[in-house]
Amino acid sequence: MPAVDEQALRRHRALSDPSRARILAELADHGPLDARDLAERVGLHVNTVRVHVNALAEAGLVESETLPSQGRGRPRVVYRSTVAAGEESGRRYRLLAEILTALVARFGPEASEQLEEIGEAWGRYLVETPPPYAKLSDREAVDRLIALLAESGFQPELDEGGRGRRILMKPCPFLELARTHQDVICPIHLGLMRGALNELGAKTRATKLEPFVQPDLCVARLAGGRAA
Repeated sequence: MPAVDEQALRRHRALSDPSRARILAELADHGPLDARDLAERVGLHVNTVRVHVNALAEAGLVESETLPSQGRGRPRVVYRSTVAAGEESGRRYRLLAEILTALVARFGPEASEQLEEIGEAWGRYLVETPPPYAKLSDREAVDRLIALLAESGFQPELDEGGRGRRILMKPCPFLELARTHQDVICPIHLGLMRGALNELGAKTRATKLEPFVQPDLCVARLAGGRAA
């Protein structure tokens, strides 16, 4: 596995503590918040929250801002997440990947099956399923998988050329993480595709995910079903 730079190690160490991961999630969803607001939301003492926030700040995951004082008393210091600024759903998704990477990367390749199961569960949950008693064609199921990948941050394209059915996936929404933790991110994405296709009742199966065929391109291999 490629070497991880010092900043990435700081981030992973900071997020390995469940309380810090929860604080960061609160800041990502509801920030900026001060230490007292955070303490109420996560059920910790305010001084404990400050210790955790300082660790997150040292890892580059949180930044602080001092607001102008209103009347007497100290100026109010608030904190906000710096993780994956951008679209709200994309920010939550990247934050989930950061936390998951920190928690499971230590197990290495042995965790591959469990990670695929996690991906499958989310694929079944996230994909747009048909109404009761409605049946999708195999192509419609693949189209819904493509839509799910697009919502997840890819720019997917179905390729039905002479090399077999493939989904060209670029760029990875977790490019930086995937380059250092292919053993974590890639099984989740493979499981996501398998779970979605299974939930849709497709005969098509996702058999393999080939990471970084090009610097910004991953390829998912499909089998079974029928091409259009």
